Amino acid sequence: MLCWGNEKERPVFPEGCQRQGKILEVLQMAFIRAIELIANKWAEVTPRRADSYEEGIRNPRRSWAAGAKAAESSYEDGVRDAISRKAFGKGVTKAGDEKWSRKALVNGTRNWGPGVAEAKGDYAAGFAPYRDAIAAVKLSPRYANRDPRNLKRVEDIVKALVAKKLSLMGK
Repeated sequence: MLCWGNEKERPVFPEGCQRQGKILEVLQMAFIRAIELIANKWAEVTPRRADSYEEGIRNPRRSWAAGAKAAESSYEDGVRDAISRKAFGKGVTKAGDEKWSRKALVNGTRNWGPGVAEAKGDYAAGFAPYRDAIAAVKLSPRYANRDPRNLKRVEDIVKALVAKKLSLMGK
């Protein structure tokens, strides 16, 4: 318990307040362990919960997709709020280059290869429509090196890719 009301309006322990005879209000403060103890326990215990994490993914209480879709308006509200508060830039500034590089080197480097290998089928399925769109383009004639008319060939590809993207988006 803390007591407010000494001459400097700072909290003091009850016995200190009683000595001064100025007990104005007694507050019951919540007990919480030191951050070092909390962080140590989290770092020690949480990694051992990988099986529980996997079990939750394999047997979700409700559909992830249905829940995510139902939350779309909340997501939009949250994004608008974050934009209005300029939260992205503030978060980048707070984290800084040191945290970004440390986390990327420790986690990203370790997960990069296995993640890419595991995503092979998803990559192929996602890129296939664009690959097919490029393959279907009838390119404009090719001219001599550095001839500006060669840029028409790039434009042909860009138009095909944009059209494919819009069609996949239903537009």
